[in-house]
Amino acid sequence: MTFALSSVYTALMTELSALAGENDKGTRLDRFLSEQIESLSRSRAKTLIKEGHVRQRRGDDEIVQNDPKTPAIPGVEYTVIMPDPVPAVPAPENIPLDILFEDEHLILINKASGMAVHPAPGTWQGTLVNALLHHCKGQLPGIGGVERPGIVHRIDKETTGVLVVAKTEAAHKGLSDLFATHDIDRTYLALTRGRPRPSAGTVTGDIARSPRDRKKMAVVPDGEGRHAVTHYKTLESFGEISKSEALPAAALIECKLETGRTHQIRVHMAHLGYSLIGDPVYGRHRGIKAFGSGPDFDAATSLARKLTRQALHAASLGFKHPVTGEHVFVETPLPDDLAALHRALKRL
Repeated sequence: MTFALSSVYTALMTELSALAGENDKGTRLDRFLSEQIESLSRSRAKTLIKEGHVRQRRGDDEIVQNDPKTPAIPGVEYTVIMPDPVPAVPAPENIPLDILFEDEHLILINKASGMAVHPAPGTWQGTLVNALLHHCKGQLPGIGGVERPGIVHRIDKETTGVLVVAKTEAAHKGLSDLFATHDIDRTYLALTRGRPRPSAGTVTGDIARSPRDRKKMAVVPDGEGRHAVTHYKTLESFGEISKSEALPAAALIECKLETGRTHQIRVHMAHLGYSLIGDPVYGRHRGIKAFGSGPDFDAATSLARKLTRQALHAASLGFKHPVTGEHVFVETPLPDDLAALHRALKRL
């Protein structure tokens, strides 16, 4: 039987060991290590082996193993010498964060609109990663060998709401597994042009780059993109489209993601014909189409027309903590701009 030996854990988890058993005979070394050492992903194990950080020992003989394809040998103890993390390339920045939950393993943030998650061409500063590098200084033992926060999912720059980030390699691997198996409860709130029909349902459609505009994503035929599933339901509807049509002018909807693809909710709702208010990419029109008059009507339609970002908010996130096993759940209300629009729409 295979079993992991008691590993030498310091604050930086410098040495991790595992003993191969008869059942491991012939298993690739990178796979064996990732299966036996919880904090290591297979890709990370492969890198460490290639870089010469894995030793194999039988009796008094010890050699450095640098081939991830080599088969595990029963009776051999394998030790991973974890290198010190190298400094992250992004610069730490003292940017205020709205922290919803934090422990030594992970942190949940209520991200503001306008903040990109990760540095990229054109946005090297002012990102969530820059802020976390400052906030978590001295608390990051290295993910993938780099002193950095572990980004396991993202939300768009202008989308607000809950985001979870790993602080340790074990948490990063655990969270990645949870997202891969869809064992994360994610709820979004969105304000749409019109009320979706039916008022509740599931959108299933592969998402890929639009063949007409490579800057956009689109629903494509099955098998030509990444599988995507969005469950939605209407919570409230507001106003009417016209005097002759008793159809709502806007709606507040709740979306639950079964998968997490780029722009998934925005693409799926636009595909149904009910784009998010303010969406500059997938919305064909500014504001909403509504019938009425008076100060309340003018205020609502004006706020909808002036919204320059998609009306989308990551409202809650729930999951089993990948290290402690406790249930973690956080939620946040609509941010000020969307809350103001919501109040105005209710008066239509």
